[in-house]
Amino acid sequence: MKMLIAIIKPFKLDAVREALADIGVQGMTVTEVRGFGRQKGHTELYRGAEYTVDLLPKIKLEVAIGPDMVDKAVEAIQKAAKTGQIGDGKIFVYDLDQTVRIRTGESGVEAV
Repeated sequence: MKMLIAIIKPFKLDAVREALADIGVQGMTVTEVRGFGRQKGHTELYRGAEYTVDLLPKIKLEVAIGPDMVDKAVEAIQKAAKTGQIGDGKIFVYDLDQTVRIRTGESGVEAV
């Protein structure tokens, strides 16, 4: 089992969700987060005063999938989330030691 974590721009959530559903991903966890990468935030103007926004809004997706789906899922997220601008996000892939469905007790790929 693998855990795929993607940090993307908020307005790309629907496109990424649809792309993952199209390849057969059945579920995901979505969290609103804030952070920065190379862009290190940006400056905005509000009522004539300039201020710095250090932490930008992002979306964190967590998807548990079988090892055979990793390449397809990574490619789907890349295509759907890409704008070509700085701050498009990152994808991380981790090994999952164990997955258990609480209701039925199923484990491994069957639990997803």
